[in-house]
Amino acid sequence: MPKIIQLTPQIANLIAAGEVVERPASVVKELLENAVDAGASQITVELRDGGMTFLRVTDNGCGMSPEDARTAFLRHATSKLRSAEDLAAITTMGFRGEALAAIASVSRVDLLTKTAGSLAGVSLHLEAGTVTEEAEAGCPEGTTILIRDLFFNTPARMKFMKSDSVEGSRCAAAIQLQALAHPSVAIRFLKDGKEALSTPGTGDLGETAYSVYGRDWANMVKVESRWEGYSLTGFVCRPSDARPSRGMQTFFVNDRPVKSKLLTSALEEAYRNQLMVGKFPMCLLHLRLPPGAVDVNVHPAKTEVKFLNEKAVYDCVQYGVLGALNKAPDRPELRFRPQRPSQTPQSSPQPAPIQRAPAPPARKEPFYRSMTAEEFRHFSQTLQDAPRARPDAASAAASKLPLRQNVTIPQPKEPEEPAAKSPVPAGAPAPEEPPEQTALPMPEAAPWRLVGELYRTYLIVEQGEQAYLIDKHAAHERILFDRFRANQEPMASQTLLTPIPCQMSAEEAGILMENRALLGELGFEIEEFGDNTVLLRQIPMDLSEADAAEAAESLAADLLRGRRAKGENVRDELLHTVACKAAIKAGWHTEERELLALAEQVMAREDLKHCPHGRPICVTLSKKQLEKQFKRT
Repeated sequence: MPKIIQLTPQIANLIAAGEVVERPASVVKELLENAVDAGASQITVELRDGGMTFLRVTDNGCGMSPEDARTAFLRHATSKLRSAEDLAAITTMGFRGEALAAIASVSRVDLLTKTAGSLAGVSLHLEAGTVTEEAEAGCPEGTTILIRDLFFNTPARMKFMKSDSVEGSRCAAAIQLQALAHPSVAIRFLKDGKEALSTPGTGDLGETAYSVYGRDWANMVKVESRWEGYSLTGFVCRPSDARPSRGMQTFFVNDRPVKSKLLTSALEEAYRNQLMVGKFPMCLLHLRLPPGAVDVNVHPAKTEVKFLNEKAVYDCVQYGVLGALNKAPDRPELRFRPQRPSQTPQSSPQPAPIQRAPAPPARKEPFYRSMTAEEFRHFSQTLQDAPRARPDAASAAASKLPLRQNVTIPQPKEPEEPAAKSPVPAGAPAPEEPPEQTALPMPEAAPWRLVGELYRTYLIVEQGEQAYLIDKHAAHERILFDRFRANQEPMASQTLLTPIPCQMSAEEAGILMENRALLGELGFEIEEFGDNTVLLRQIPMDLSEADAAEAAESLAADLLRGRRAKGENVRDELLHTVACKAAIKAGWHTEERELLALAEQVMAREDLKHCPHGRPICVTLSKKQLEKQFKRT
C-alpha cells in the first residue's frame, strides 16, 4: 500500500475548486451571493467570452478592510459563522468560506474594495490563489472583483467547457435566478458590452419577473398562502399555458434557489386532472420557513436542501397553488391568425372603402418579376376589382363541387333497383348530381380486414381468429421515426413566411444555439433574437406551424438532458420529438384512406411493436377471449 501523505494546500484548494467551481456560471453564483450578503442594493455583472477570460462583479455593499480582504481568500475563512450552533440556522446565502479561495486558486483575480467612512480602499492581485500585489486605491464604497483566465492553471478542466455562447447562457441563467431570488436588489447584466438584463430592484417580484421573462409573464396567476407558519408567494401558470418541459419551474427556499423533487411533486399534484399529457406547469415560487426548519448544508453548491417537516412543506405548496388556481379563471382568449393576401376570399366584402393611389401609366412588365409588399397588395386588389365573365351553368355547378371527395371502404351490399327520376320542369336548371364516391379497394390478397376506428384513436383489424387494436398515433410516430432515422440526409424543410418566436429559459436558448448544425439536419433553422427568445425561420416539412414552438422547446429539454450522451443518441432523442409532433394525434379525425394505409403497414411489418417512447403499438384480442367474456365457452 502506498505511503499516506498530507496534500499540500495548493492541491487541496484545487480539489475544493472542483467541488465549488464547475464553470463560469458557478463563479457568478458565488460572487452574487457574497454581494447580497454584503448588503448591496445595486450589482453589476460584466462578462466576455462566456466568462472564461473576463468576469467582473461590482456592488455597493459594505466592502472590506485591508485585513479582511487578505483573509477572505484563505480556506474556511468566513464572516457568516461564529460557532457550531450557527450551522443549525443559516440565514445568509454563502457561509462555507471556500468560494473565494476556490475561485482564486484556478484564476487570476483583481480585488478593489472600500468600507464606508474609509479614506482609501485596497487593491489586491492574486495568481493561482497567491497574493502578488497589494496597494491602497481610490474607489467607491463597495467591492469590485474581476476574474480573468478561469482554469488557466488546470488545462484538463478546459476540455469540459462548452462554447462561449453556451457558457454565457448559463451565466445569464445564474444571474436571472439571483435577480428573482432578491427582487429588492437592482441587478444589471452586460454580456460582451451589451446590456442583457436590468431589474428595477423595487422589491416587487412581479416587476422583476417581467424584466427577466418579458410580457409572457403577465398572464400568470399570483400565489399568496400561509400554512402552519410557512408562507408561499409567487406565480404559477394557468393549466392552458403549461409547457412541454419543466425548464420554467423555479423554486426558492428562504431566498435561495433550490432543486427539490418534493417541491416539484407538490406543484404538479396541485395540477392533477387539469393538464394535458406531456405538459408541465411553469412556476416562480418563494417558500419561507424558519431557518431551523431547513438544512442547506447538504450540497457543496447549496442547491439542495432537507426539510425538517416534509409533509407540512408539501401541503403548503400543493394547497397554496391549488387555491390560487381555483380562484383564477382559465378561459383562453380565442385568437385568429391573420389571413395572407392569397388566402383572402375574392367575394368577401370590404368593411370600408379603401383610398387607392391613381394607377401608374401602362407599361410593359416582364411576366416574372419581384415586387414590394405595397405593389403586391395593389396588384391583388386590382385582380379582385377586375370584371369577370358570367359563368355558365356547367362551370357554376362545377365550382360548387367539393375540393376533396369522400373516400370510403367498400362494404358488400345487395344490388338496388334504380330509383325513378322525378320530372324536371321545363326551363329549370338541371339538379346537381352528388359527387360519385370513390371506392378504396383493400390490398390484394390481404388476409385481414379493417373493421373501423374506435374513439378516433384505435384501429380495429380482424385477421382469422384474432382481432388487433392499433394505436394510430403510436404507429404513425414509429413509422415516421424509422423513416427519419434511415435517412442520413438533412430532412426536407419548409421556410416560414413569418418566423415563429419561441421564448424559453436562458439555458434552453443557449443549448439550441450551440446545436444549430444538428438542428439543421433535422430541418430547423433558428436565429437568436435576445431576451431568451429564438426565432424559427425553417421547420421540418412534416411538422405543422402550430406544433413548431413546442417541438423546439422539447428539443432544448432533450439536449439539456443528453448533453453528455453520444451524438447519435442525442440525434435519436431529437428524432423522437420531431416524429411525435409530426404524427397524427389521438382523437383527430383521420381520412379512411390514411387509416387503411396505416393498418396495412402495421400488419405487414412485424418490427412495428413499440413507439419510440416505448408504448405498445398493437394489442391482440382473440376470438376465444371474447367468447369467454360473453360466456360462450
